[in-house]
Amino acid sequence: MPSLDARAVANLLREYAQRTALRGGNPYRARAYGRAADSLTALAVPLHVLVAADRLTEIPGVGDAIADIITKLSNSGTHPSLEKLRKEIPEGVLELLAVPGLRTEKVLRLYKDLGITSLAELEAAVKDDRVKKAKGLGAALQTKILQNLAIAKSGEGRLHLHRAATLLAQAKDSLRKARPELKRVTVAGDFRRGCELVGELTIVAEAPEVANTSKGSVADGLQIHLTDRKHFGAALLFATGSAAHIAKLQALAAVKGMRLEADGLHKGRSLIAGDETEIYRSLGLPFIDPELREGRNEVELALRGKLPKLVTDQDLRGILHCHTDASDGTETLETMAKATRQRGFEYFGVADHSKSAHYAGGLSVEEIAQQHREADRLNRRFGNDFRILKGIESDILGDGSLDYEDDVLAGFDFVVASIHGRFKLDRKAQTLRLLRAISHPHTTIIGHMTGRQLQRRPGYEIDIEKVLRACAKHDVVVEINAHPWRLDLDWRWHQAALQFGCMLSINPDAHSIPELDHMHWGVAMARKGGVPADRVLNAMPLPEITRYLRQKRRSLARAA
Repeated sequence: MPSLDARAVANLLREYAQRTALRGGNPYRARAYGRAADSLTALAVPLHVLVAADRLTEIPGVGDAIADIITKLSNSGTHPSLEKLRKEIPEGVLELLAVPGLRTEKVLRLYKDLGITSLAELEAAVKDDRVKKAKGLGAALQTKILQNLAIAKSGEGRLHLHRAATLLAQAKDSLRKARPELKRVTVAGDFRRGCELVGELTIVAEAPEVANTSKGSVADGLQIHLTDRKHFGAALLFATGSAAHIAKLQALAAVKGMRLEADGLHKGRSLIAGDETEIYRSLGLPFIDPELREGRNEVELALRGKLPKLVTDQDLRGILHCHTDASDGTETLETMAKATRQRGFEYFGVADHSKSAHYAGGLSVEEIAQQHREADRLNRRFGNDFRILKGIESDILGDGSLDYEDDVLAGFDFVVASIHGRFKLDRKAQTLRLLRAISHPHTTIIGHMTGRQLQRRPGYEIDIEKVLRACAKHDVVVEINAHPWRLDLDWRWHQAALQFGCMLSINPDAHSIPELDHMHWGVAMARKGGVPADRVLNAMPLPEITRYLRQKRRSLARAA
């Protein structure tokens, strides 16, 4: 039989990983298979070439043992160990692993005790209340399954933005090595548009010799569009999308007596623009940033000269909402502050968990005083060019109150108020809970407003518009949580927040030094939401944000 391509082998390797996880034993082995499968989807050269040249270990995450498995899968379409595992569990049971919150032991119980062998059967069992009646499963698991079935269906085959970034970097490096004659190897697709979940890994590259029309090819799962220099911009435009944005451009071109096609902008028989910027200019438009290209109202705004100047990584002057080892972080305050300073920022806003967060080592009043003394000591050492801002991530309790007395909260430079529990309150109660927290005079920022975790759990039910209006009314900043599993508030609400008059803050929610760099993903979401730098709290330089926070505290003192 002909050898299988990388996409097919990746699917088999993922199956191998899932069946290995269900078997039990070493959990790291299953994860290693899964990571290797992801790397296979980003190959820029055919898999059979690497197999024949004995170069599989060049693939990130592939060692000798996994290389042997890949070779057998590619050459024969199966593996003896995989066939053995297939006899233990029906194929449909693997679908259940896509449901967030369903661990392998629960999946096995659903299969063995209730005979469930597919997502459809699981959904039926939930609707019939059979899951909550089963020993060892229960009502809580049934509710979680019901909530997360939609996530299992909608997120299938899509990667988190940060994971797609890693695979695309690998793909670009692989393509350059395999095809050194290629130039301008550029990422496109929904990753270039800053989508929080990425479906297709797409690259556009300039080749010395190709047909006039840009062609899309698939290298075992990676979308590669090769084009020449003259048509590179048009190829990049179409490969970036979205389809709705391209359709709007084509409609505008038609009105102007032109045709926008995959090789460029035409008038009659003449190609009048093949460069991306020139295409927009010839249509009477400024360049539209890729993050805005969703076919919403970006073309209309561009025609009126109303496109926002989007925030960039370079606009951010400091970092807020970070954790240290005083609660559930991995590093000391000093280490986190120094790492932030080394990245060129002017301030570090520590916001460890508050006392109600027992699960995260929340700070007692005595521990707060100790941290503030340490911050003062470090600030004297840093001088005037860098400062630790003293904050706290205060839990919003069930009734909407914050979990410190006012005299304690008054000692912070800023307070991030966040929900970490009681997610199942109904929409009205959850909204009222947030509204009360927002109206609290010491609340500076509302953290991860909806509590969502991408492909893990949906956000809790709230009236987002009402919450945003309250934030604007009470001068409370709305967080764009940059953790790639959160990216909350959803970018689709950013324009509403701006229109209501809210300020936003791009916060990494960092618990370690590497997580400080999550800021980039928050910027990507802010850009996608059309947020300019002048509406971002931590785009303020140190003197300005210090004045902003001091004035807020003075207002509180006068009100008291």
